[in-house]
Amino acid sequence: MVVGTPEQVADHVETWWRSGAVDGFTVIPAVLPSYLEDFVDHVVPILQARGLFRTDYTGRTLRSHLGLREPINTFSRR
Repeated sequence: MVVGTPEQVADHVETWWRSGAVDGFTVIPAVLPSYLEDFVDHVVPILQARGLFRTDYTGRTLRSHLGLREPINTFSRR
């Protein structure tokens, strides 16, 4: 569990990331939705400024974002 200011939380995330200890995180706030909103509004911008969190998606769909090819739509007319 990490508790602290947004900068302190971002510092923990950065330390774990840069050391290679993690390749992602699952955020489970103690109180929903307020603590999740706090994380998104205050910690994520710090991580983005440090280049540790994306500022945009690379594709239009989850599949393209994950590097998966789009399945053929069997219902479309070709």
